[in-house]
Amino acid sequence: MWLSEQRARRLSEEGPAELGPVTLEAESVGAYLPGERRGLTVTGPGGYCWRPRLGDQVLVIKTGEQGERPCVAGTVCPDTAGLGPGDVRICAGDAAVVLRTDGSIDLQGLVKLNGVPLEDKFESKPAGGLGGG
Repeated sequence: MWLSEQRARRLSEEGPAELGPVTLEAESVGAYLPGERRGLTVTGPGGYCWRPRLGDQVLVIKTGEQGERPCVAGTVCPDTAGLGPGDVRICAGDAAVVLRTDGSIDLQGLVKLNGVPLEDKFESKPAGGLGGG
C-alpha cells in the first residue's frame, strides 16, 4: 500500500513529458527520467517504425489518467546541419534519406534494390565511351 502511494505521489509531481537517456535498447525500452522507467511503448507516425539506441535522448510522454502509462514519442534531433526549412532526414547509423522541399531526394550509404547493391544492377560501361564503333 505504502509503495503504491509513493509511486502515485511521484507520478503526480512529475511533468506530463520529460527528456531522458535510453537505458535499455531491447524489445522493452527503458529510459531514465526522475527514476528509471522500463517497458516503455515506442510510438511514431503511421507506417514508421523505429527503435531508440542506448544513450539517445528521448521524449517520454506520460499517458493515462495519472500518467501511469509512459511512452517514448521521439528523440532529440542530433544534427540538423544541411537541412533547410521543411526538409526531412530519416537516418540510421551511416544511412540516410533526405527529402528536400525542392522535390529532390538524397540517399546516403549503400543503396540496395531487393537486397542487391544498386551498382550491381547496371552493366559496366566500356572504358572507351559509348562503343558501337
